[in-house]
Amino acid sequence: MPNSLIVERAGSVLQLTLNRPERRNALDIATYYALADQLRQATEDPGLSAIILSGTGEHFTAGNDLHDFQADRPEGDSAGMTFLRALIATDVPVIAAVEGYAIGIGVTLLQHCDFVYVARNATLRIPFVALGLCPEGASSLLLPRLAGARKAAQWLLQGKAFSADEAQDAGLATAVTDPGDALAMAKQVAAVLAEQPRQALRLTKNMLKRADREAIAETLEFEATQFRARLKTQEAQDAFARFLNKR
Repeated sequence: MPNSLIVERAGSVLQLTLNRPERRNALDIATYYALADQLRQATEDPGLSAIILSGTGEHFTAGNDLHDFQADRPEGDSAGMTFLRALIATDVPVIAAVEGYAIGIGVTLLQHCDFVYVARNATLRIPFVALGLCPEGASSLLLPRLAGARKAAQWLLQGKAFSADEAQDAGLATAVTDPGDALAMAKQVAAVLAEQPRQALRLTKNMLKRADREAIAETLEFEATQFRARLKTQEAQDAFARFLNKR
């Protein structure tokens, strides 16, 4: 287990904490694979009732580590795609606790969580177009459904940053909390889920996802193909270089 992911279990609740505070919890290859492994194990564990995703320090995650986008990638699923597949596939309810920044895949993954609690001072943004890229994780399907076509266009085409209140109004967030309280709220909800009959709980989550499964899978593949192609473009590589040179 890399140091970038803290794994804690309390009864039937698993907490996965991103732990790269010096990089605002940006997700690198090792962290993606560790998350995917934990999610797969959780899915196979009949004793689990909930998974909490959170970030250490002041932020949830600043998104993908852009240094990884500059490296050559082998064919097949990327580390990020491996993580997304595991997140989408799990029948264990997933609760996200968002503080500070949730950028890029930090927003994408929220669409696949069952409960999302966002601190009032959080900043969310999906800057893929600004980086010469395109949506991922079935966002082009799910975000218009959640937030509506106009809001999805603002967030995806303009890369417009948005607040916790806006996320809740659009249906992306379950509730807004006071700063510093998102994890406490997630734990409260996890405790409620832990009291439910586990087989019925997990079956019901599967049933809630069943109708959209085929469309999500098709969109996931289409976006992944386009995303891989965009990474190789000069437009995207120039955007990465500009961003990294600003830091």
